[in-house]
Order: sequence, then structure tokens, then C-alpha cells
Amino acid sequence: MNLSYGQFGENFTVDGLADDEVCVGDRYRIGSALFEISQPRVTCYRVGIRMNEPQMPAKLVANHRPGFYFRVLEEGEVGAGDEIIKVADGPERMSVAEVDAMLYLRAHTREQLDRVLRIEALSEGWRGSFKALLQKASDGVEMTENPGLAPEIGPPPAWQGFRTLRVSRIERESNSVISLSLESNDPALLRNYSLSDLPSADHYRVSIKQEVNGAASTYLHNHVRGGDLLEVAAPRGNFTLKHGNKPVALISAGVGATPVLAMLHSLVSETSSREVWWLFGARNGDEHPFAEESRRLIKQLAQGKSYVWYSRPRDQDHLGIEFDAEGHIAVTMFEKIGVPRDADFYLCGPTAFLRDVTAGLLAWGVAHSCVHSEVFGAGEPITPGIAKVTHIPPHPPEGRAGVGPRVSFARSNLNVCWDAKFASLLEFAEACDVPVRWSCRTGVCHTCESGLISGTVSYEPEPLDPASEGNLLICCAQPQGDVAIDL
Repeated sequence: MNLSYGQFGENFTVDGLADDEVCVGDRYRIGSALFEISQPRVTCYRVGIRMNEPQMPAKLVANHRPGFYFRVLEEGEVGAGDEIIKVADGPERMSVAEVDAMLYLRAHTREQLDRVLRIEALSEGWRGSFKALLQKASDGVEMTENPGLAPEIGPPPAWQGFRTLRVSRIERESNSVISLSLESNDPALLRNYSLSDLPSADHYRVSIKQEVNGAASTYLHNHVRGGDLLEVAAPRGNFTLKHGNKPVALISAGVGATPVLAMLHSLVSETSSREVWWLFGARNGDEHPFAEESRRLIKQLAQGKSYVWYSRPRDQDHLGIEFDAEGHIAVTMFEKIGVPRDADFYLCGPTAFLRDVTAGLLAWGVAHSCVHSEVFGAGEPITPGIAKVTHIPPHPPEGRAGVGPRVSFARSNLNVCWDAKFASLLEFAEACDVPVRWSCRTGVCHTCESGLISGTVSYEPEPLDPASEGNLLICCAQPQGDVAIDL
């Protein structure tokens, strides 16, 4: 292969230093600078562009040739022709190729995880990935996912695809919110709704706000009756209550109360002794869903506390009875009313609400790892190296409509037919301006891993490590029939 100067961008091109020979923690003198190997190179799409080979990231990992990153210990000058002199061996003698395979190929043992975490030179990002793998191994749970790459997504869905459930009860929670209780029915419009009750063996409850021009919510409010049958996908996601003894703050606005209300039910069902705060914002009493239910649940907790804001209270809304303060939820009031800063904070509501409350909590000194949120609709994209652009609402791709299987992007409320001119569902989503997450684009890093609600896919190229059960890697997947994706 003919390589030109600058073939690998800002990276060193060297003779020697093979990935299966050099080890994390090794130190080298190059010119007048001193370096330490801190981690394998993180695979991404750029090397594919440089080499004019889109699958190059996957090939580098599969062939144990990822390259590696140097940490600069002493600044100095380096140049072409400088001798590379090894000055110290890294502890544990774990090669770059071995460490890389432990993460990307899941080729690791418990002993290897213990060893790699003893290497002080290992970067914090890789250390966190291996800690996640070690935690799973310590729990004794079979790994159906790779927690070192993809964020924890919760247990696999209870069933694949859609299942027919019967509407057993309809309750009005406020002027704009109803709750549907769904039961098994033994002998489309596609939308996401959060469970709002403690999951039980005999039913699921979801609560739906009627949105202006909302086709699905309007239909459910105006046309669904008790006894009707609905096609329902299994609950999924990682916005779940974490076990422990820390205080809990459940913060929501409007119908965003639904998932945190389910958490409140869970805390009550286990007779939790944790300090629990219910912090809620609504316009007024007409738009306050679950008011009596949340008050009743909080009273059942030994350390249950509540504080409610109304932004536009009615004359019949009484301060100190129906609500506690006028205005919007304000983190600046948390310390005054006694909310503990060391709590786990669970947030759900409109995008602006999540942004403002999260920023307020971080400014107050809450650790980022203690702030958990549920987003209604599509999440934030991750597109490394691509300049931010003005967000465009999802839409069918330009040009003549495809004639292939129907692809439903559930969170983006978009249903479009697949066009075989696209190499992957990732490219198809990008053409539709559906927010996506990616890095390697060849089935290595799992950044693009998403929920596969229904349908099946094939892969080209085949991922080096499969997606978790009920998920797919959109960067190298093509639909095999109609599919619904949690994007």
C-alpha cells in the first residue's frame, strides 16, 4: 500500500511499535519529548475517509491493529527520523491489542479486567468502560449487551414486536390527560408513551396528553373506548429508578410526571425508607394530572415530601393546599425548601424544562452522574467532527419515494419507505434529518445502538460485537421487511 505524507492526519507514522508488542503504560522518548501510552486508539469513521475504505475502522479492530494514543509527559520537539527510545515498561504488560480486544470484541476474563484497572496510565474513559464490564461480571448476570461501549439500556423487552392488549379502563387525570389501563387479550399510528403505574402482572397503565394537532393523542382521547384492542410494543428504556439508600428527587412538569409517577409507585410498593421529594410544575389545577394520586403516595412514605409550582393559578387554586409556590420549578429554591444536594435527581418534561433544570442542578453543585432524564421525542444527536447545523424537523428523504419496506422512526413520528440506494439505516435516517448517534459507522463502537421495536434487519458489514437483545446497530443495518426503530 502506498502511503503519502499526512496519510493519518495528525497521528505519528512510525516503523515498529506493533500493537501486539507495545503495552499500555510503556514510556518512550521521541526527540526531546517524553510520552506514555494511555489507551488504544478509539476507532472512528475518519480513518476510513483517509484510506478511502469505509470499512477500515472495523478491519483495524478485527485484525488487532487499532493504533494507540500517547500522553505527553514532557513537552519537546519531535521530527521525522527521530529515534524512538523506550525508557520504561508499563505495569501488567498488557498490550494495546489485548486491551482493545477486551472492549470491542468482548475477549476478556475477570482476571484481565482486574489487571487492566491496576494500570494507572489507562485513560479515564477506558477505565470507566472496564469498570462497567467488571460490574456486570461481579453481578453474575449474563451479558446480553456490551456495557463498556453502549450506555445501560435496561432489561430486554418482554416481547418482540407488537402484542394485542385490551383497554380495560380509561381515567381522566386532568383537562388534557387521560390514562389507559391495558390488559392482555388472549382467546397505525405509532407513538411512545411512558408507563405511569407500578408494572404489574395483569395490566399496564399509560397516560396520554392531548396535543394540539396530535393525530395519535387526539385519536386516543376521542375514539378509544373500554374493550377496544390496541397493538402495543413492550416497555423499554433505561430511565429506571436506581437501587440504594440515597435520597430521591422526582422532578417533572405536566404529563412528564408519568415515568416519575411510576417510580413513586415503586418506592411505595417496597415501603422505602429513603427521603423522597415530589417536585412538580403545572399551569393550574385544571392542568395538574395525578394530583390526588401523588399526594396519597407521598403520604405513604416515611420520608415523603412534596412541593408543587403553578405558573398560572386559578382563583379556586389555593396556595398551601393545591400548590406551594407560584411560578415555574426553580432549582434556586431547592436548598431553601430542604431538597438534599446529594440526591439522585430524575427529570421528565419538555425539552426546555429539562435543559433549564439540568443546568440549574449542575450549577448548584449536583454531580452530572446523579442527574437522570427522560426525553419525550428524539434524543440529542452525536455526530463527531460534524459542525452543528440548525435542527430541521424529520421529513421523508428528498426525491422520489422509496418502494421498499416501511421504516417507522417512532420518536420522530415519521413513517417512510426504504430506498435501497442507501447503504444503511443510518444513512436513511440522516437523509430524513432524524437525530442519530454515530462514530465508527462500521459496527464497532455501538454509539449508534438503538431500540428495534419490531421487524428484522440484516447487516453489511457484520458487526464485530452484536447489538443487545431487542436492539440494532443502524450504522450497518438494512431492513428485512417493515421495521420500527426507537429513534
